[in-house]
Amino acid sequence: MHDRAVRRRRAVLIALVLSSLILLTAYFGESSGGGLHAVQRGAMSVLSPIQEGANRAVKPARDLFGWFGDTFDAKHERDQLRAERDRLRTEVGELSVQNSEIRQRAGLAAQNGSGGMRRYGPVEARVYQRSPSTWDQTVLINKGSSDGLKVDQPVLNEAGLVGRVEAVTGGSAQVMLLTDPDFGVSAKVAKTQEPGTIGPIEGTPGDLLFDNVANPQDVHKDDLVITAGTTTQRLRSPFPPGIPIGEVSRVELGDGPLDRRIHVSPVADLRRLDLVEVLTNPEATLTAQVR
Repeated sequence: MHDRAVRRRRAVLIALVLSSLILLTAYFGESSGGGLHAVQRGAMSVLSPIQEGANRAVKPARDLFGWFGDTFDAKHERDQLRAERDRLRTEVGELSVQNSEIRQRAGLAAQNGSGGMRRYGPVEARVYQRSPSTWDQTVLINKGSSDGLKVDQPVLNEAGLVGRVEAVTGGSAQVMLLTDPDFGVSAKVAKTQEPGTIGPIEGTPGDLLFDNVANPQDVHKDDLVITAGTTTQRLRSPFPPGIPIGEVSRVELGDGPLDRRIHVSPVADLRRLDLVEVLTNPEATLTAQVR
């Protein structure tokens, strides 16, 4: 029974194949106006509307599946782009920090060389905390007494004077900035050597006053003001001479030449302190100046 069914299927298959070959041979052998071509055109005219209708019927479903596919692809691409964006942001941040440190260390190295600060035992430190108070202008650095730091040692960055050490622990120190109300330093104009003192102006953080100047008429806008250093054994200063403090921003004229108020802007950006140096050898300062 089974063999008979198999033989029947084979006979049907052979008959279909032979019929297809005969029809194809006849189709390609006759002219375009032949019967088989006419049947083809008739079948197409009947089936085309059905096919078009079927296409229109399934188009919403096909579009829906296509929308889902495009959506999944777009989400995957979006996630890849977000990951790439985050990676690039991280790299940009790291490169920015590295470039900033390279620039700061290059400035400190140049200052130690050309300014002769190396003999004062500079110790590099990093600012890790800033005072939240407008009036208490201090920062904390990550070096302390175990690194040779002591109270009153000067602190500077690649631009110039930052302040002085106010308090010390074993592994950290508090630095009083030169804009703090309690800060003061003897200074002079680099160009004319006109002496005076630098201190903050109460109520205006970031603005310094060049005061006690004997000849204020000789001080002009954009003049560089530097530390004066120690001049006598009686007036000892922990600040070496020649450290840039700031530039004269404006001169307020009074009734007479002695009534002038000389405003100075710090050369160091005290709001964005990062790497600083503490000069840990004040004895070199005194020896160099008092001889």
